[in-house]
Amino acid sequence: QVQLVESGGGLVQPGGSLRLSCVASGSIFRFYRMGWYRQAPGKQRELVASITSSDSTNYADSLKGRFTISRDNARNTVYLQMNSLEPEDTAVYYCNVRSDYEQSLSYWGQGTRVTVSS
Repeated sequence: QVQLVESGGGLVQPGGSLRLSCVASGSIFRFYRMGWYRQAPGKQRELVASITSSDSTNYADSLKGRFTISRDNARNTVYLQMNSLEPEDTAVYYCNVRSDYEQSLSYWGQGTRVTVSS
C-alpha cells in the first residue's frame, strides 16, 4: 500500500530554517505531481508548493523566495527547504502525491508540525 512519511518539522526561532522531507513507498512516483500543503489552526489547508513530473514548480505567492521544493525520484522523496521562517508559518505540513494520469490516485502523509516561535 502507498505510504507517505513526512519528517523534519520541529520548533524553530523566527528567521530560522528547516528542511522537510517526504518519503513515498508502495509505488514509483516518477509520474506524480508532488506537493506540500499546510494547515494552521482555524484556517483551511493551503498549497505551499508543488513540483510536477517535469520539474515545473509552483509556490504560494506569499512564500515565493523563502521556500524551495525539490524532488529526488531515485529516492521517491520530495523536500521543502524553508528559510526565513516567520511565526505565521506555524502549521502542520502535509505531503501529497497525485498521479499525472488518474486524479483519484492521490495520497496524503500524516503531517509534520512546524512551530516558529521565539
